[in-house]
Amino acid sequence: MFIIEFLIVLGCILIGARIGGIGLGVMGGIGLAILSFGFGMHPTSPPIDVMLMIMAVVAAAASMQAAGGLDYLIKIASNILRKNPRQITFIAPLVTYFFTMMAGTGHVAYSVLPVIAEVSRRSGIRPERPLGMAVIASQFAIVASPIAAAVVALVAFLEPQGITLGDVLMVTIPSTFLGLACACIFVNKIGKELKDDPEYQRRLQDPEFRAEMEQEVKVEDIEITPQAKKSVSLFLFGAIIVVFMGAIPSLRPHFDGSPMGMAHTIEIVMLSIAALIILTCKPDGNAIIPCWYARYCRYFRYCLVR
Repeated sequence: MFIIEFLIVLGCILIGARIGGIGLGVMGGIGLAILSFGFGMHPTSPPIDVMLMIMAVVAAAASMQAAGGLDYLIKIASNILRKNPRQITFIAPLVTYFFTMMAGTGHVAYSVLPVIAEVSRRSGIRPERPLGMAVIASQFAIVASPIAAAVVALVAFLEPQGITLGDVLMVTIPSTFLGLACACIFVNKIGKELKDDPEYQRRLQDPEFRAEMEQEVKVEDIEITPQAKKSVSLFLFGAIIVVFMGAIPSLRPHFDGSPMGMAHTIEIVMLSIAALIILTCKPDGNAIIPCWYARYCRYFRYCLVR
């Protein structure tokens, strides 16, 4: 019976993932209906605190993106990569790790992948080395980010057991960073260098292929406004406040002798940051809604884990 129930859950997840967007959420409803009405399983209460925390964080991130903050982060990452071309296998994962950890989203990593490929080719380094590690690093950083949906959900589940945000980060940050460093050392030796790869050299004889390889990814054309820089500063300021309040409970308001829960703290802080970004940076309100919707539908899967 357990195997059948597991296959039903897995099937709903796979179908929802293929649909994309809100499809994962509605397929979760079908799975719940089958398990409840068909197998008599008692449904639990929805994780409202987790959903509200994710909503608040996503609202702040969407406001920053609409204000041009994400473009600003991408441009900074691209400049760092181009200044250290020979060490691209190590620098690229570090850049995507730290930028994802600060922004709480892997979008920064995916946006700089073309730059990583270009810089590695020009340096004679196999592109799959930095590209593979950069993508892995961006996923590692999700569990090391205090404002990522995965960490927010985990803190909501663990805080009643006395495990704080600081406790979680003390485990996830060192472990993911050390694991990433070890992986980069091994990946740096995989495959031949481009100058020694006969297949790559053969393809370079094709003028069309060579012209395509020599094309430069234009990130400098992205226009960065003062509002974009301000939105990033405000967003990072909110993340720092969350970290400090999670690590030092005495900084939070106390009610009946107990500090305010981290769920409410994260919701209040990140919604306030979203409001400050909207008020001071004045992004297009119509641009915030699609950003928020796309992020929330993607992060909603963390609510379904329970």
